[in-house]
Amino acid sequence: MNSSWDKYRKDYQNYLKIEKSLSINSVDAYMRDFDKLSDFFSVNLIRNPVAVELKDLQKLVKWIAEMGISARSQARIISGIRNFYSYLIIEDEIIDDPTDLLELPRLGRKLPEVLTIEEIDALKGAVDLSKPEGHRNKAIIETLYSCGLRVSELVNLQLTNIYFEEGFMRVIGKGNKERLVPVNPQVEKEINWYTQHVRNHMEIKPGHEDFVFLNRRGKQLTRVMIFTIVKDLANEIQLNKTISPHTFRHSFATHLVEGGANLRAVQDMLGHESISTTEIYTHLNNDYLREAIISFHPRNNK
Repeated sequence: MNSSWDKYRKDYQNYLKIEKSLSINSVDAYMRDFDKLSDFFSVNLIRNPVAVELKDLQKLVKWIAEMGISARSQARIISGIRNFYSYLIIEDEIIDDPTDLLELPRLGRKLPEVLTIEEIDALKGAVDLSKPEGHRNKAIIETLYSCGLRVSELVNLQLTNIYFEEGFMRVIGKGNKERLVPVNPQVEKEINWYTQHVRNHMEIKPGHEDFVFLNRRGKQLTRVMIFTIVKDLANEIQLNKTISPHTFRHSFATHLVEGGANLRAVQDMLGHESISTTEIYTHLNNDYLREAIISFHPRNNK
């Protein structure tokens, strides 16, 4: 990589870390995309990213495809390159974005697994309340579904960020971005029962006093433990679906969209940076409607 690309790399990396406040993993991912960009154009004697044009990027995309990289990974790399050129626009390094007309590879949309309300109730009903962790696990399932939290947001949820009287909780999402999520009476009931009858009688380790959900040793739960809880409950009811904690988040969003919720409101509650990420749930909804029409419309009955 020549010195011009080196300079842009350093400045871009600082922008991602300091101004965008991205995690180390996210920064590393963007820098890998930048390195593919710079490596390709350094070999092709383009010594400055500002000089890159659409036709040059189209050659890059062709090169990436010929490397045998999957369509989904190609799309992610192109997204990273677009992010870099958006940065150059912000920094007034360029006026026109050469990635604007850059086409992404066609992707088969993989729709996430979604639970029905009956399946969610069955999972909650399978919790063994005779065990000390039973009411905790029941509260976890209800919070995942009713608040649409990521698993990392759930394990980091703190008591001082829950405001039951006002009816919301403050959630710290990706990139340390905060959002407010409404809390329904069912979530309040389950968390209050767990905190009052179980958590308040535990010996909590120093530094873990504010975390809502704790293990038997009085420490913050791990992501792996949440996955285990969900998997065990799915096995208990012999659920014929492959699910994870994230499935409750998908179900939360899908049920809102099916119920007629505004997509922007769903975006805010999920903490999606882009509305396009939230739009997958409109596709889920359309598939649901299509299946209903095929199954029940008289023109489709023999």
